[in-house]
Amino acid sequence: MGVHGVKAVFFDLDNTLVDTAAAGRRAIEEVLPVGPYLFKVVSTLQSKHHYAEGQARIICDKVQAKLLKECHDPAKMCITDLRISHWEEAIQETIGGEVNRNLAAECYFLWKTTRLQHLTLAEDTRGMLTELRKGVRLLLLTNGDKQTQREKIEACACQPYFDAIVVGGEQKEEKPAPSIFHYCCDLLGVQPAECVMVGDSLDTDIQGGLNAGLKATVWLNKTMTTPVETSPVPHYIISSVLDLPAILQKMGHKMNANLGTDHMAGSNE
Repeated sequence: MGVHGVKAVFFDLDNTLVDTAAAGRRAIEEVLPVGPYLFKVVSTLQSKHHYAEGQARIICDKVQAKLLKECHDPAKMCITDLRISHWEEAIQETIGGEVNRNLAAECYFLWKTTRLQHLTLAEDTRGMLTELRKGVRLLLLTNGDKQTQREKIEACACQPYFDAIVVGGEQKEEKPAPSIFHYCCDLLGVQPAECVMVGDSLDTDIQGGLNAGLKATVWLNKTMTTPVETSPVPHYIISSVLDLPAILQKMGHKMNANLGTDHMAGSNE
């Protein structure tokens, strides 16, 4: 089994196979209707629905910003407590008053449930994975808290499309550490030089693939922006994960061309 010297493809999950960022934004928007309820703790705002709605949006924006900057150490705090604290802080920063842990927890669980409902593995992506798996082994490699990532994997029902699933939060080290990539290789019984990493993060997916000595790294750059000079340089750049089969074909053509060059050089000697 193998395609053009590639025996396995590792895929990132968040914002590569599934649009986690969009699901999170939609979940935030759907939390907004509870805005008027948020401000029952502030009597002066109870009769000002339009103002409360604006404040609710500020709270949600603050939570979104906290999620983007989030650094989670599972040894110190569980992910649930951390994210409830995001809502707690955002509410207090916006409207002041007493800390309302119950209200923060209600907002968090509503957001979390809604986000999971919006996480889907698109039909065309399912089709691509099904076709790829006929020629190579597929592995899902995702960083993050084990509970959170396992919930996402379950929500988007992607398990049947992969030979193995590895969650960084369940390992000693996460991407970009070479150890987790080598662990993935061992799981599939392949060598790093036979594997391709596909992901949207230069810092974790691409740098990690380079660190581990994989055959190739493929950066999913939906906006097709030019990386800064100090960024790790991927072997290939695509704007859609659906472009991957064409990249594998391109790799095959390059390999054949190299073989032809080597053959000619050998004949000349």
